Amino acid sequence: MTQTPLSLLNQIFGYHQFRGDQAEIIDHIISGNDALVLMPTGGGKSLCYQLPALLRPGIAIVISPLIALMQDQVTALLQLGIRAACLNSSLNYEETQQVSRQLRSGELDLLYIAPERLMTERFLAFLEQTQVALFAIDEAHCVSQWGHDFRPEYAQLSILHERYPQIPRIALTATADGPTRREIMTRLQLETAQHFVSGFDRPNIHYRVIDKNQPRQQALEFIRQEHQEDAGIIYCLSRKKVDDTALWLQQQGLNALPYHAGMPAATRKLHQHRFIHEEGLIIVATIAFGMGIDKPNVRFVIHLDLPKSIEAYYQETGRAGRDGLPANALLTYGPEDVVMLQKFIHSSDADEQHKRLELHKLDALLGFCEMTTCRRQGLLAYFEDHLPEPCNNCDTCLEPPETWDATEAAQQALSCIYRTGQRFGMSYLIDVLRGKSNDRIRNFGHEQLKVFGIGKERPATQWRNLYRQLVAQGLASVDIEGYGGLFLTDTARPILRGEETLLLRKLRPTKKQKADKRKSASLFEGTDLVLWEQLRSKRLELANAQDVPPYVIFHDATLVEMVCHCPTTDAELTQLSGVGSAKLKRYGSAFLEVIENHVIEQDLDKSSLPAIPEPEATSLPETMQISLSSYQEGNDIEQIATMRDLKPSTIYGHLARAIELEKLNLEEIREVKTEDIQTIEAALADLPKTEQMALKPLYQQLDETYSYGLLRCVMAGLLR
Repeated sequence: MTQTPLSLLNQIFGYHQFRGDQAEIIDHIISGNDALVLMPTGGGKSLCYQLPALLRPGIAIVISPLIALMQDQVTALLQLGIRAACLNSSLNYEETQQVSRQLRSGELDLLYIAPERLMTERFLAFLEQTQVALFAIDEAHCVSQWGHDFRPEYAQLSILHERYPQIPRIALTATADGPTRREIMTRLQLETAQHFVSGFDRPNIHYRVIDKNQPRQQALEFIRQEHQEDAGIIYCLSRKKVDDTALWLQQQGLNALPYHAGMPAATRKLHQHRFIHEEGLIIVATIAFGMGIDKPNVRFVIHLDLPKSIEAYYQETGRAGRDGLPANALLTYGPEDVVMLQKFIHSSDADEQHKRLELHKLDALLGFCEMTTCRRQGLLAYFEDHLPEPCNNCDTCLEPPETWDATEAAQQALSCIYRTGQRFGMSYLIDVLRGKSNDRIRNFGHEQLKVFGIGKERPATQWRNLYRQLVAQGLASVDIEGYGGLFLTDTARPILRGEETLLLRKLRPTKKQKADKRKSASLFEGTDLVLWEQLRSKRLELANAQDVPPYVIFHDATLVEMVCHCPTTDAELTQLSGVGSAKLKRYGSAFLEVIENHVIEQDLDKSSLPAIPEPEATSLPETMQISLSSYQEGNDIEQIATMRDLKPSTIYGHLARAIELEKLNLEEIREVKTEDIQTIEAALADLPKTEQMALKPLYQQLDETYSYGLLRCVMAGLLR
C-alpha cells in the first residue's frame, strides 16, 4: 500500500509529528509546486525535500555548495536506508562511475551535486533523459551578490526553470533578510513560488555579548566554566589569530585545532574530519569554516572578533545547538574590531554602493552589540521577524544592564577628541583624560590642555566602554584612512553644547564563577550521568567502526530520551524521537543492552521512571485549518483556492493532511464519489509495490482522469 508523508516520517526518520510548516511544504512539493523556504538552522529544512523525494517518482537532485555538507547528508541518509549519493570533485574516477551507474539504473532516491557539476551540458542533457522528482536548491542565499556566501554558479541555476519547467523546485535557506529573499526570487525565477517563512528564532541558543578584555582568557574561562569536554567553534577575523589562539588553547590543556583557508588542503580536511567524528573537539577558525558543517551537538560558538554583519553572526551562531538542546553564543566586542572591519570594507574592490551597504550592515551589528533590551528581539527584528515578549534567554534579559547619565563624561570624552586635534586613538585619549604624563603626551604638549586629568576619577575600563558606545551611537567615528584616530561627527554638537542628555549602558562587572559549573554535565547527575556517558561511549564505538560521525548513529536528543525513560524493548525504543526502522534494526540491540545492564546494575525500578509519552495528537497548521474550516462551511475547493490566492492542488493537500490526522473523513470530500474510491483503490492494487509510494504512476494508471490533489485525498483516506 502507498505511504503518506506522516507514515514515512515515523517509519524511516523515527519522528512522530511534523514541526512548523514542514507538513504544508511537503504536501506543496509533492503536488508539483515550487517553494521558497526560510527556516532556521535545526528546524528540519532537509525533510522538506527528502520526504517528497521518496513520494514522487524519479530522483531528487539536490544542489549543495559544499562537499562536506553533501557527504554528511548522504552518510545520514544511507544510515536511514535511503538510497543517496553525491557527485563532486572529491570522488575518484571509480567512485564517479559507480554513481553514474546508479543514476542510469534508477537505484537512487536523492543525488547531491555541486552547482558547477550540475551546470555542465553533459549532465543537463542527461537529466532530460531521466525522470527527475524535484530540484532542491540548498543554501539558496548563495545566489545573492550582496551576501557573504555568494557563489557565482548559483546565479546560473535559473536554467532549471527554463529547461525543466514541469519539475518542482524548492529553494531553502536559514538566513536571508528582505532584500536577499527578493534577490533569490528574481535570480532563480521563483516569483510565482509560494513562500514559507518559519521564523528565525533559535530559542535554545543563549546569546551573550561581553566587552573584550583579554579575549583568549575570556574564552578559556567560559569553556572551563560552562562547556568542559563539549564541542564548539571559535571564530577569529585573521588567520594568524586563529593559529595563535588554537596553539594557546592547546597549551592550556584544551583539545583545539585551527582551520583557515591558508592551511594546506589536506590539513583542513583532516581537522574538519576530526571535528565531525570526535566528541568534545574545539575548532578555532575564520569564516572559511562552518557552512558545510552538519554536526548537531555543537554546544557553543564564540566570536573573539566581530563578524561582518548580523547575517554572518546569525548564520555562524546558528551552528550551535542544531539538535535543539541548550547551546551558547558568546561574542567579545571591542572598538578595535570596528576599525579593522571598516578598513576591510573601504579597502575592498567593491563599488561604492556595495561599500555603503556593508557599512550599514556593520552599523546594525554595532547596534545589536550595544542593546540594553532583549537581544533576541533585536536579532529577529533585523530579519523582519517579531518576538512579542522578551526571550528570557539572553544576557540582557537575565541580567538587565543598568544605564547612567553619561552626559558630563561624554562631554569630557568628546572635548578630549577635539582638543587633541581629532587624530588620536582611544588609548591615547584615555591617557590624557586620566592625566597620565608620558613622553608622547609631553611631546605634543597635551599635558597643558584643560582636559588633561579631567577624568582621573574614572578607571580606564570605564572610559574605554564609554568611547565604544560613543562610536556605536555615531557621536564619534574612526579615521580608517589614517591611523585609526577618533574624530567628532555632527551629532556630537548637541551633547557638547549641553542641549541634549545622554544615557549609556554601565560596564558590567566581571563575575568569577566556580570552575566546576558545567553546562554539559548539568543535563544529568548521579546514576543518570553514568548511563549518559555509557550511551555516548557505545555510540562512539559504533561510529568509529563505520567511520561515520557519532550523531549519524543517534543525536544527543535521542540519547537524552534513553536516559530519561530507560527503554528495554524494541517497542519502547521506537517510541523515542529519532529511532526509525533502519536504525532500530541496526543499532537497537546494542543500545538496549547498555540500558538493560544499567537497570540491573543500579537496581532501578522502571515504574518509578517517567513513562515514555504518547505522541501528541498533531494539530493542523493554521493555514491548513483555515482551508478545512472554509471547506466545512460549504465552499468548494476552487472557491477556497481563489479566496486564498492558492492553487487548488494546495487546498487538496490541506484536506489530505486533515484526513491523515482524522480531522476529516474521506467520505466528506464532496468531489470524491464512492465509485471513484473503488476505481482508485483497484488501480493502486495493480501497480508494482515499488510504485505504490508515488502519485505519478497512479495518475498515469488511471489515464490522468483524476487530479493529483484528489488522488492525494483518496490515498490518505485509504491508509486510515
